[in-house]
Amino acid sequence: MSDDVDGPRLGEIGLQQFAPYLMNRIMGRYNASLREDLAKLGLTTPKMRALAVLSVIDNLVIGRLAVYAVVEQSTLSRALDALEADGLVRRTVDPEDSRATRISITEAGRAAFETLWPTMRHSYNHMFAGIDAAEQAAFVATLQKMLVNVRKHEF
Repeated sequence: MSDDVDGPRLGEIGLQQFAPYLMNRIMGRYNASLREDLAKLGLTTPKMRALAVLSVIDNLVIGRLAVYAVVEQSTLSRALDALEADGLVRRTVDPEDSRATRISITEAGRAAFETLWPTMRHSYNHMFAGIDAAEQAAFVATLQKMLVNVRKHEF
């Protein structure tokens, strides 16, 4: 697809055919479906995203964690302060760069995430209800290609 700025206007495309609008609606509903369980655990969306990423890729520097968690670094820093105070993550100085801080999930953080995971999985499954495995795989492959097109980081 070209970068043609003279193409159809949003009104001509329509919201229901505009992928960014649909992605925002889907993620808004997904996040809303988690909100009650997050609140019960004293978590917010940025905290949950940090724990989710750290449960898969632990011991990240803050900047990389912010990219993976899709959270502004300033917002993430505040979330990490609270997570650390609650004993869910720990900060350590990077042994290779004393200016950098690494974030690791604690056993308590892993347990909190595991408590939330069934709700996340249920919401995920609900999103893909009626969509067969091949269609789901094709959709995820398309999203991965789109991420390559828009990303600013190599990871």
